[in-house]
Amino acid sequence: MLESIHGPKDLAHLTYEELGALSSEIRTFLVEQVSKTGGHLGPNLGVVELTIALHRVFDSPKDVLVFDTGHQTYVHKILTGRAPSFAKLRQRGGLAGYPSRSESEHDVIENSHASTALSWADGIARAFKVQGIKDRTVVAIVGDGALTGGMSWEALNNIASAQNIRLVIVVNDNERSYSPTIGGVATYLSTLRATSGYEKFLDWGKGVLDKTPVVGHPIYKTLHGVKKGLEDIIAPGGMFEDLGLKYLGPIDGHNIEAMERSLTAAKSLAQPVIVHVITEKGRGHAPAVNDQAEKFHAVGIVDPETGTPLNKSVVSWTSVFSEELIKAGRERADIVAITAAMLGPTGLDAFQREFPDRTFDVGIAEQHAVTSAAGMAFAGLHPVFAVYSTFLNRAFDQLLLDVALHKSGVTFVLDRAGITGDDGPSHNGIWDLALSGIVPTLQVAAPRDGARLRETFREAIQIEGAPSLVRFPKGEVQADIPAFERRNGIDVLYRGESADVLLVSIGAMAAIAVDAASQAYREGVGVTVIDPRWVKPLPLELISMAERYKSVVVIEDGIRHGGIASTLSEMFRDANISVPIHSIGVPLAFIEHSKRGEILTDLGMTARDITRELVEWSSALKDDGLRAEKQLPEHENERRPGSR
Repeated sequence: MLESIHGPKDLAHLTYEELGALSSEIRTFLVEQVSKTGGHLGPNLGVVELTIALHRVFDSPKDVLVFDTGHQTYVHKILTGRAPSFAKLRQRGGLAGYPSRSESEHDVIENSHASTALSWADGIARAFKVQGIKDRTVVAIVGDGALTGGMSWEALNNIASAQNIRLVIVVNDNERSYSPTIGGVATYLSTLRATSGYEKFLDWGKGVLDKTPVVGHPIYKTLHGVKKGLEDIIAPGGMFEDLGLKYLGPIDGHNIEAMERSLTAAKSLAQPVIVHVITEKGRGHAPAVNDQAEKFHAVGIVDPETGTPLNKSVVSWTSVFSEELIKAGRERADIVAITAAMLGPTGLDAFQREFPDRTFDVGIAEQHAVTSAAGMAFAGLHPVFAVYSTFLNRAFDQLLLDVALHKSGVTFVLDRAGITGDDGPSHNGIWDLALSGIVPTLQVAAPRDGARLRETFREAIQIEGAPSLVRFPKGEVQADIPAFERRNGIDVLYRGESADVLLVSIGAMAAIAVDAASQAYREGVGVTVIDPRWVKPLPLELISMAERYKSVVVIEDGIRHGGIASTLSEMFRDANISVPIHSIGVPLAFIEHSKRGEILTDLGMTARDITRELVEWSSALKDDGLRAEKQLPEHENERRPGSR
């Protein structure tokens, strides 16, 4: 049946029994395909029936479907004709792991950062109204986790004030984002889930008590009175209706017929309405349903039957940080950990198990996390906020004005810094060095290996009266790279026999830098590789070191524009140093999904490419020197005694 689905219109003629069979086929297809490529399996297994119902009721792309956290769009991609492309999911030339406008007219939001869909939907719906378009509905599909983000509530506040826009908000409530959803909204939604059970209990109780002579009916009236007294607190939709929004639900998110009725009713209202749907994350796949951690939110290559990872187990950067944080927590009672709904992915789950009262999951609310950390620091704690590099972008104002301006002793630990690859342009952590570089008082470390991660993290949490930041990449941590010596905090990793090039390696680029220096030596170019470890502020020792070389090259896994090379160039200008400086890094562009190695090759950031550039730049300097020497006699002749 799945082979007959080439677009949403192919769903229209199917019976509910056939739709049930299609749902099973889609789940089997997802498990088979995602197990081979890796990807977001759990969220998509949970939204199969929901996505089918959406495409049966709404006419995409005329009606606009806007998905928050776009990793839940695999089923949407299947139903819009992209099933044949799943063999290369998240691979070069294949499907993106998130919506992509270049793939389909059915895709809208590409950035895949949570809590944005409601604002997108509000803007689109208002645009339709301004243009007098009355036959197009906007549908925002939002997870319960996304409602923990403040931007969602800013949007809801504005949506509620626009009663005459055609906007349907589908809240996909599966009780989990990355981690179990927490906070006041989650508690409220849990209450709504419990409400229907309470109603069933009352119905059962009425039947039993009505059969009880004399006292049965009065007892039921008492129970019902208690229930009526609770209605103002736990009535379904009460909170949303207080905002002025119509509410339908909760609805079984795996019952296509029930969802179609509710979605059709919502569409007919022609005003903002919330449809609350209960789904089960990972439904239909036992390893995902039974998993109590976050690994089935996103998986690597796994056994499709058991869910067991097939790739070899490796020591990750995240696990190294996690271990060091626990050690620090045992030594210092003031160390606390903060996460934005990502305990497991950032390595804080282990810290939470040992120090549950010192671990704070604020939900998908990075802005709140940063300012709350400033408050904790003011009150005498040392917060460690662990977050993906790309997600700290969302809290730049708070980093700048709530933390840095107040010189708050907060340590930021950025996981997945630099090029991450598979998840596409919105998930590469290539902006943090440039952004953090313009924040006064902030000190930034870029460790090259596991040993330096432990070292710089310990140094970071010792800093008083200023914030600190430690960044590291995604994946496996490579073997430690020892230094020949340390000069005023700068590690010398490789010594060239001649002073041709000083190669400044930033963070995890060290192995490539050392390899390139070794290859350049065989080409007759002397390269010395250094690692400053702390890149903000850059050590002043760099100036005196650079003066001894013919040129300086900086290699960094962040954008070149405003990056470390730019900062070093500014230092040279201020010190009147005229040594040429070259930058090897990421161009100012959005990078499409590919493997990290493929992207580095594209950008010319392999050891072979860097070697070639080092040799070419050195050769150009020698040629310039020879030309200058040839011109010197003629130049001197022009200034012979008595000449003008």
